[in-house]
Amino acid sequence: MKKVAHGFTVVLLLALLLTIAPIRALAQEEVVCESDAIVQGEDSLSTLADKYYGNILAYPVIVDATNAKAATDSSYTKIDDPNVIEAGAKLCIPPGEVAQKMLNESVFTQVSADQAAQTLVIGITEDTVSLDPGRGYEVHAGTVNRAVYETLVTFPPDNVEQVIPGAAESWTIAEDGLTYTFTMAEGHKFSTGRTVTANDAAFSINRMKNIKGNPSFLADNIASVEAADERTLVIKLIDPDPSLLARLVFPAFSIIDSEEAKANGATDAADAAETDTAEEWLNQNSIGSGPYMYEKWEPLVEVILTRNPNYAGEPAPIDRVIYRTISTGAAQKLALEAGDLDIALDISADQVPSLESNANLKIYKGQGDQIFFLLMNMDPAIGGPMSQDAVQDAVRLAVDTDGIRQLMGGSASTPVNILPTHWPFTLDQSQRLQRNVEAAKTKLAEAGFADGLTVELEYPDFTSGDVAIGTLAQKVQADLAEAGINVTLKPGDLQVTLERYRNGQENFGLWLWSPDFIDPIDRIAFTPGGKVGLRANWTPERASQALNDAVARAKVVTDPAARAEAFGEIQRIMLDESAFAFLGQSGVQVAYQGNLQGFVYNAMWRVNPYTMSK
Repeated sequence: MKKVAHGFTVVLLLALLLTIAPIRALAQEEVVCESDAIVQGEDSLSTLADKYYGNILAYPVIVDATNAKAATDSSYTKIDDPNVIEAGAKLCIPPGEVAQKMLNESVFTQVSADQAAQTLVIGITEDTVSLDPGRGYEVHAGTVNRAVYETLVTFPPDNVEQVIPGAAESWTIAEDGLTYTFTMAEGHKFSTGRTVTANDAAFSINRMKNIKGNPSFLADNIASVEAADERTLVIKLIDPDPSLLARLVFPAFSIIDSEEAKANGATDAADAAETDTAEEWLNQNSIGSGPYMYEKWEPLVEVILTRNPNYAGEPAPIDRVIYRTISTGAAQKLALEAGDLDIALDISADQVPSLESNANLKIYKGQGDQIFFLLMNMDPAIGGPMSQDAVQDAVRLAVDTDGIRQLMGGSASTPVNILPTHWPFTLDQSQRLQRNVEAAKTKLAEAGFADGLTVELEYPDFTSGDVAIGTLAQKVQADLAEAGINVTLKPGDLQVTLERYRNGQENFGLWLWSPDFIDPIDRIAFTPGGKVGLRANWTPERASQALNDAVARAKVVTDPAARAEAFGEIQRIMLDESAFAFLGQSGVQVAYQGNLQGFVYNAMWRVNPYTMSK
């Protein structure tokens, strides 16, 4: 994902950094260029630093080296103003070790040898827009706030298959599925020293819903949240929702100290979207009951946490946690190998073999939740041939999902249908559709295309995780060609293609989906009338009654056996009645120092420093 400097222009960032990280002349040293870069029209020093070193703040290294080279070699362009570089300029790109040394000395908070045993340093790709719990929606914000705040319920440290008590010790669900009553655990305290009450929980959830931030839609089905007394919280729903408990684990439902929040501009009123002014304060001050609290957040640089002295549980084993912004896997790998990181969260699959050969490091490999898929528009006026059932069947039969899994690498897997392979209620792999090119040709002939079919495939031209969408599109193109479907690739800018995709204007598209919350109901989005289904103009009117009935049941039944039956039926029907072909599921790989104990990975928040020690 492309990173932007939230709240700053690049010019302001560079001007700011010139005051905190002055450029050091390298003319007295021999300058080594690992590579040269020719500036393109859209380049800036910050984007080049991000590209080569994983952090926009490493740009002084490029400036230093280029100016030193320019003093003796006129082919290099002297940089007088870091805010201005011209297209065609030749720049010197020093080795990553040089950039990492500069970042450690001039940008990142220093960790002394004495502090190292009680400091956990995590390399992370920052995508944070806000750390305000009611507004934070990005992965990085959730990772940080999991250590700082509590939610009513949570997941165990190492899985997302079971909801367990959090700030609430127990709960009951009314027979009609519309009323959830939570009993708050005793003894939980905020970092302010105040006791966590049902009033705080009600305020926090109502505020999140009413400020209309990115995650507020998660509370759309909540009719009311009220504290019956200090320890009893009552949530009433508009319609039954068996996914409510899983939704409540999402960090946006974090419980904040309502008194402290109100004193700093927070409100849970119906007009909170216009009247709440607490975000800036909450970006720098945490008021949670988790094991840690904020020390500081410097956007695009680092977040630092320290122990919460009032935490109700055992004190955190590690005194201090630092999340450093290093936005490429290559740069994180380099920092990990140098001992500057304890955990590298964003390494790519192709980096794993090299890291595995290092006896001082350990590797976690697991399954991710992001699924890549083909969309085939159900509206004949837009989809043309792609709207035909037989053509859609041909595409699903022609795609080489085993080959795609190998292309994605690492611990990538192949979903049977709408659910990730490790989620509850997913079908067994034995039921997965197998590639059959001859059967695909037969289906094409049934649709009237015995001599083949030509179609355009739209997709966003970017890399998600370590999966390049363009490379995946080329694989799909080659696979479908074997069955007589000739694909013309049409890559596009993310924002342009995203608008066409969301508006249901693509006849044939390649996209990806990550969960908003971890429950099978999240994937109802892919069914007729769902969020993604409608992007393929797949309405209930264009689906079988059997599928519509199964979807209706899956949305409301709460009994686990009934849920398994409903989601099983949806998946079985959608093997050959669907606007989609599911291609692959990305894997997860994390590298960490061998002396780190208690490392576990969780798909919701990735890592929780509270479980770890040195």
